Amino acid sequence: MKRIVLAASIAVASCAAPSSPDPAAGEGVVIYPAKAVVTMAGEDVVAEAVAVSGDRVVSTGTLARLTAAMPAAAIDPEFADEVIVPGLIDPHVHVVLGALQYNLPITPPWPMATPHGMKSGLPNREAFLGGLTAIVEAAEPDSTVVAYGYHNLVHGDLTKADLDAITSDQPLIVWHYSSHDFYLNSAAIEAAGFTPALAQSFHGVDLDENGELTGRIYEDAALLVIQAFAGVILAPENVTAGFQGFSSMLRDAGVTTTAEMAYGLFGWEMEDANIRANWGDAQAAGYHLYLLPEYRALERTYGDGKVQAVLDMVSGEQPTPAPVLPRVKFFTDGAFYSQTMRLSPPGYLSGQSKGSEGLWVAGPDGIVPAIQPYWDAGLGVNIHSNGDAAQGATLKALETLRNGDDGPGNSFVIEHGGLFSPEQVEAAGRLNAQLSAASHYVFYMAHEYAGPLGEVRAQWISPLGALTAAGVPVAVHSDAPLAPPYPLRAAGVHMTRATREGTVYEADMALSAHEALEAITLDAARVLGLEAEIGSIEPGKRADFTILGANPLDTAGSDWDAIPVWGVVLDGVKHPLAEQATE
Repeated sequence: MKRIVLAASIAVASCAAPSSPDPAAGEGVVIYPAKAVVTMAGEDVVAEAVAVSGDRVVSTGTLARLTAAMPAAAIDPEFADEVIVPGLIDPHVHVVLGALQYNLPITPPWPMATPHGMKSGLPNREAFLGGLTAIVEAAEPDSTVVAYGYHNLVHGDLTKADLDAITSDQPLIVWHYSSHDFYLNSAAIEAAGFTPALAQSFHGVDLDENGELTGRIYEDAALLVIQAFAGVILAPENVTAGFQGFSSMLRDAGVTTTAEMAYGLFGWEMEDANIRANWGDAQAAGYHLYLLPEYRALERTYGDGKVQAVLDMVSGEQPTPAPVLPRVKFFTDGAFYSQTMRLSPPGYLSGQSKGSEGLWVAGPDGIVPAIQPYWDAGLGVNIHSNGDAAQGATLKALETLRNGDDGPGNSFVIEHGGLFSPEQVEAAGRLNAQLSAASHYVFYMAHEYAGPLGEVRAQWISPLGALTAAGVPVAVHSDAPLAPPYPLRAAGVHMTRATREGTVYEADMALSAHEALEAITLDAARVLGLEAEIGSIEPGKRADFTILGANPLDTAGSDWDAIPVWGVVLDGVKHPLAEQATE
């Protein structure tokens, strides 16, 4: 988000030493000179060095000023040839979901970064069915097979008949790339005990023209599949291996802070056990992990005590495996990738949702009632809202919650934000909404989605440039495992608006270099409510830095993904990648 710096003197003043420095100043302080210290305290605010005491930033400025002001400080030259930027932030991931999926056999529609390296994409239906067949043939004959990565717009429609043709003897389950849909063969349906009667209780149960199950189980009903096959999907050894792999990806990318954006969705006990066992704490993991509770999980477990439960988690009165932020995750509609996000009429023009308008989760009449109790307690809101119809409902709800110019100032963050019409862009700015955008919709799906959306709505995919111009703070996130948790890549593609096909999509919606870096530092902190603590290198903030081999502000967006990462400084402690590689 663009911000005005009143004068160059402000930038100098923020870095200047006291006019009458104490000769003994600097005890316990370490000064790190660097090729550049990109503070993100304002546009073009770059220093020569940063001074740190314990886990806090003391000052930034020229090396001469800092050493003159703090003569007792130690000088550590390790970063003299590197660039220091605020610790990179991926503000929306799913660590437990990623742990589950990264350790499954993967059939991705495009090349996919995993903890085990790049997995080649399967670019068409024939390649997908061939890859899935090979996975089944390699499995134990009597085992349940679960594979992740199918995408209907790339691989075509998928029914139980397609899966039965691969194997009718053993349960076969395909997990959609979006994570919101499952596809089961007949043996899996039988093993789970699913019948068409499920459709009376869950919207996400697909029936054919004869009223029989097609094999597709999705959205809220998808949890039934996880429960039925928990022994395979939630196997502890797979979760542990997947979690460790996920952590290695975060460290390799120079991430210092991330947030689990649906804490409790798979069950508090299971998630707590896995986060405690596999994350531990920030210094052991090499990054800070925060948790945002999911509203349906809170309702199911705590009922009328749900708001107090969040407050107790935040305060520590109720123990949690990682810090819980004073925020709650909500949902307006379905998923971008699986074509269940809610569209305006005429809805989807092609694809597996052709003829429908997608799905509501809370829906227009349910958003305010779901949020209001938490809002009244002063808690922040992060709400999954993708389609243009969903955006209209979400913004209308925000207007009601704001209750006019004098209404509550709670933080309100739209998560993903797949589509925004020009009118919705203006409303988001006017209502002080923030956006944590899925970084990968344009890159992976813009061309594939043009047909299903139609010409007009296809221009509205992730219009980050317009939102920034409207005054909306814009962060970008991976939503890992849907995209790798690599912030430099996530931001760089929104400077270029590149697609995986090698084209440029709606180039006028691109971000500048400063805006892109802000989207993975200060504005990424903002959408988590942590901007007073992290996101820029300023006195009093936490000493969380990412150490890079080049200055992103001087690097073309197409090359951000290739910027070398030395490692991070976390709470003032150095974590070099080279050291981790030898452990």
